[in-house]
Amino acid sequence: MVHELFAYLCVKDAAEAIAFYTRAFGAEETLRLVEPGTGRVGHAEVRLGGVTLMLSEEYPELGLQAPVTLGMTTASIHLHVDDCDAVIQRAVDAGATLDMAPRDQFYGERSGVVRDPSGHRWNVGHQIAPMTADEMQRRYDSSC
Repeated sequence: MVHELFAYLCVKDAAEAIAFYTRAFGAEETLRLVEPGTGRVGHAEVRLGGVTLMLSEEYPELGLQAPVTLGMTTASIHLHVDDCDAVIQRAVDAGATLDMAPRDQFYGERSGVVRDPSGHRWNVGHQIAPMTADEMQRRYDSSC
């Protein structure tokens, strides 16, 4: 039985990533374990709106590398907030790259996309209209 699910990110520089998540998203660091002798952060945790985000620095010897090292990412993190425009601007001011400016979406959300300095893709949005799955599908069909 599953009890919880955590996003666990691999970052190039954990101290910088934690500082970015604090500035951009209001995260609070709750745990940092540093590898003796190397100073590499083997595990860290931050809290974002009551949710834990886990991260570690790269471990190439284990096949763990940050998106910025790989030049790509295969996942997005969706951050649901009160005001996506303000959060996206704060993230950009903190060092994120704007991939998509905020705009109203067919699925009843206003959202945009930023990439953090480690290369992770953050879809930041807020609800603008409650919508049923059928209505979303109808709007999706007509948008394609």
